[in-house]
Amino acid sequence: MKQPLVFILFWIFSIPTSLMAQTEPQDIALVNDEFQDLFYEALLQKGIENYDKATAILDKCLQIQPNNASVFSELGRNYLAQKNYKNAYASFEKATEIDPGNKWFWVGMYDVCYETKNWGQAIVIVDKLVAFKKEYKEELVSLYMNTKQFDRALALINELNDSVGKSELRDNYKFQILLDPKFQSAEMDNLIAQIKKNPKEESNYNDLIQLYNDSNQEEKALEIAKQLEAEIPTSDWAQVNLFGSHLKANDGINVVKSMNLVLASTKIDSKIKHRMLNEFLIFIKDKPQLDTDLERAVSYFDNDKEVKVAKEIGKFYHNKKKWDRAIRFYEMHLEKSPEDFETGLFLLEVYTGKGQYDGLAKKADAMIQIFPTQPQFYFYAGLAYNQLGLFKTAKEILETGMDFLVDNIDLEINFNIQLGESYNGLGQLKKKESYFSKAEKLIQQKRNEKK
Repeated sequence: MKQPLVFILFWIFSIPTSLMAQTEPQDIALVNDEFQDLFYEALLQKGIENYDKATAILDKCLQIQPNNASVFSELGRNYLAQKNYKNAYASFEKATEIDPGNKWFWVGMYDVCYETKNWGQAIVIVDKLVAFKKEYKEELVSLYMNTKQFDRALALINELNDSVGKSELRDNYKFQILLDPKFQSAEMDNLIAQIKKNPKEESNYNDLIQLYNDSNQEEKALEIAKQLEAEIPTSDWAQVNLFGSHLKANDGINVVKSMNLVLASTKIDSKIKHRMLNEFLIFIKDKPQLDTDLERAVSYFDNDKEVKVAKEIGKFYHNKKKWDRAIRFYEMHLEKSPEDFETGLFLLEVYTGKGQYDGLAKKADAMIQIFPTQPQFYFYAGLAYNQLGLFKTAKEILETGMDFLVDNIDLEINFNIQLGESYNGLGQLKKKESYFSKAEKLIQQKRNEKK
């Protein structure tokens, strides 16, 4: 029994004094209390943005616990707040060396890289963070874009699209990358693979068709559009793509069919619908037999608050002097918006260009009822009645309209000419000469003003 006792006594006396001191419970408590008090005081000083004092206190904490990763992390935060990036990075790095399993120490290093725009090193760190949380791959995509590593960015975008679904940001990045033709071939292969993997995903067909069209591979684009229609018969996007193919094939029946399906769709953006209508308008310029289909197409835009489609089509035909078509669409617009002053004038101008004076008289009278103080409509009514030989009616309307005429020399010239015509028709030659003379003086005045 003595031998063990001697051994125990020998072991106790052989422990260094300093180590024995560390094992005293009351001393351990004192050390821990001092560390905690200092650490919490450092947090308090950081909270009130007294970063120098917080840093000094944290240095004291390290004297007590030189390998405490949390202290180094807090030092990093203080240095970062002071834009002392070198020491901030070194502090966070030391924290990760002590405790590499703490995500937030790596985040601190990343924050420094982000502030200093050191994207290359940021990629190294985010690669580490991905092991903690896969969502950091989103950040990695942006970093690849910043460092122009577009091949890696595209590969990761496709991976994320497949695993978590698409996002607007990644779609924008992908669009930027694919502006460079050298990446388009790889993306075509990816989309073909995606279609085989999930043939019911409509967007992959659309993206592939767009790429084929952009690279002038129109036959392949048509092939994929037909594949989309066969796989998803209800696809409105298939009709968008087939519409262009039918136009090129001059297939009017299928052009109209695809267009009507798209215009009736709630899935297709209005910009695409407007573009399609414009293309159809050009397509039927020499196909009056499709005018009824155009009218039907325009009716889909009745509630469009941004673009007055019937009016714009009227202007299109107006400029081409296709009077009957211009009249048809101006009148369609005025049925919905009878108080559109500008369109009213356009319509009267078209009736005049066509020489349809009975229609001009009726429309001008109707516009006078809506705009009783606008002299332009009185002028067109007077012009129409003069051409119809109703000179007395023309004279009365023109004289009324003159009362509303203010600072419009061109219109005043025209009023005087038409009044001269009215009096000429009534056989009052002196009055005729008087108004023609007034018109001539105004014309001369206008010439002098231009000199």
